[in-house]
Amino acid sequence: MSIKKAILIELEREKENTKRIISRLDDDKFSYKPHEKSMTMGQLANHIVELHNWVDYIINKEVFDFHTDYKPSTLTSVDELLEALENGFEKNKAIIEQMNENVVFENWTIKAGDHVMASMPKTGALRFIVTNHLVHHRGQLTVYMRLLDIPVPGVYGPSADDKA
Repeated sequence: MSIKKAILIELEREKENTKRIISRLDDDKFSYKPHEKSMTMGQLANHIVELHNWVDYIINKEVFDFHTDYKPSTLTSVDELLEALENGFEKNKAIIEQMNENVVFENWTIKAGDHVMASMPKTGALRFIVTNHLVHHRGQLTVYMRLLDIPVPGVYGPSADDKA
């Protein structure tokens, strides 16, 4: 199996998992947050969708600087989030299909101004930023859903709500 194929399989599976979760949200709950230090549900859902679309930042850049390269997503509805997720996946798919596989071994750095947060091969950045980071936040979002009594879909197997 090629590196491209392996990356695409993972990106598609995680997109589908995110889609199942996002599709259960209600627009009128986007302002909910469980704690004053928490993001709102809308901010968290936006962040999860935008993390899927960091493939471009990782594959096509050597350095990502939060001070100059980051603009948070501010979509305001479930429909907009699902559309951004699907459109982003199609863009990601084109990027991966067109890339030279050797690019994943090149170094990538994420920083905030002069502060370097991490530096690693792009293959590691895809796992660390795109997959692990979004999985972490997607887990947070399912806690929000549970607190609001929104049925949580199964992601890597059935959820308690799937069994009910």
